[in-house]
Amino acid sequence: MNLIKILMFRKYLKIVINLTAILLVFCQISCTQSTNNKRITIASKGKIDSLDPAQANKLLALQLISALGDTLYRIDSNGTLEPRLAEAEPKISKDGLNILIPLRKDVVFHDGTRFNAKAMAFSLKRFINIGTLNYIIDDRIESIETPEEFVLKIKLSRPSSSIKGLLTSINLTPISPSSYAGYKNKFLNETLIGTGPYKLSSYSPERQTLEPFENYWGEKPNNKGLNYISFNTSTSLFSAIKTGQIDILLSNAIEDGHRLALHNLSKKGLLIEGEGPAMQIGYIAFRTNSNLLENKTIREALLYSIDRKLISKQVSYNLREPLRSLIPPILQVNKKSQWPKYNPIIAKELYKNAGFCNNKILNLPLTFRSNVPSDKLLALTWQEQVKRDLSDCLEISLNGVESTTVYKQLSEGIYEAVILGWTGDYPDPYAYLSPLLDCKEIVLETCREGEAVFGGTFWANNELQESLENSETLFSEERTKELSKAEMLAADGASILPVWILNQRVWMQTNFDNPQFDGNGRLLLEKITNNNE
Repeated sequence: MNLIKILMFRKYLKIVINLTAILLVFCQISCTQSTNNKRITIASKGKIDSLDPAQANKLLALQLISALGDTLYRIDSNGTLEPRLAEAEPKISKDGLNILIPLRKDVVFHDGTRFNAKAMAFSLKRFINIGTLNYIIDDRIESIETPEEFVLKIKLSRPSSSIKGLLTSINLTPISPSSYAGYKNKFLNETLIGTGPYKLSSYSPERQTLEPFENYWGEKPNNKGLNYISFNTSTSLFSAIKTGQIDILLSNAIEDGHRLALHNLSKKGLLIEGEGPAMQIGYIAFRTNSNLLENKTIREALLYSIDRKLISKQVSYNLREPLRSLIPPILQVNKKSQWPKYNPIIAKELYKNAGFCNNKILNLPLTFRSNVPSDKLLALTWQEQVKRDLSDCLEISLNGVESTTVYKQLSEGIYEAVILGWTGDYPDPYAYLSPLLDCKEIVLETCREGEAVFGGTFWANNELQESLENSETLFSEERTKELSKAEMLAADGASILPVWILNQRVWMQTNFDNPQFDGNGRLLLEKITNNNE
């Protein structure tokens, strides 16, 4: 190497060394900032596209909104109604049509606006007008009035025994009338100006940063803030929690193999695992107005054709409980399952009565949500189980479709049978039955307008509809009997096949206290405590 090349090499080497030193300094600064920051990093699968309570409908978004805002009431872990922005329980008139709610007087929004009855009324009316899930109101609210600054009056169109539960819905989280003055009739997706224990300091669909709200009316958070980030795959999430890149993994969307591995790590003391109440049901919806499935006998045969215990074992390693009801067990009083157990003998008899078996096989097209790993495994397992036990009568063909497309097309009657999931908007049996079965216009047993159309079953029954409506006027044991009757009628209609139920699971590093959940199954983010601080 000649002298010129040596000098040039030394020059470049010096530049590289200097650049490396600069990078190390920046890295140290970055690490110092991160350490001093001490925000807890919570990761999940899936992006958050909207933080508007009137628009959000995904579990992850609702989880985040619950930290940025408060509701009038909350169901605690014991199932008891707990006043939050309300000062006391609602006062309901004898006829059940008028509700008076006294409000707290010490609450401000993140922008400094005072919370009062007008602010609550503004938020409720906005949700009723533009809310994505405004069907949960179901025309129950006739008017909203503000007789006093801190008294809210809600006039109902009919008595509603589930109204207290409705008032705990995250979608009814109040937002600041000042900041949303220009958004009365449109959504504001990228921020949330609420009253919660945290305020939003930065937002993107993949990452949100939350800081404690210094003027919060209630108990202050046990931590110094949260980084809420999303991962694209279950594998990357699993790796991140194992290697300590994240503090907490919060997701029902991870694959069941990873769920089992994390469960086992927690049993060894390498992670902390928390379980909320089981609130998310998985089911199969049958399109009852199709040429294939309009025959009720065929649908009844399908109810007897699925081995839930086998599916739970093969797909979820028994981490999902088999379910023969549309109501989560935690909300059931009599714990009675209305749907039949797996019985291939009865199934074959029903298929024969419908004209199948004996060289004529029923082909059922089954659609699963391609971006939900458990859906595909459920579909494949059922397909193989049918080949084993019912191949002379039934054949299942599979079709994977992205979930957003599935939900858009349900009301168009495209899917003969489709695997779906549902979590009630508030913890009450009515919040599970009505959104899946309610119908406003019934012709024979076909729903022309109502939730049964949007749910893709198109099945309705006048007696069932009457039972659902009657349940809203009843209380205690009488209400339980009426809801049980409604579910029995739904099982008899065989338009829905419940499969399993899933509870919210959280995995944390071992330096944290055990996680706490509310009665909706949501993690109480403000209760998260890092014992290393």
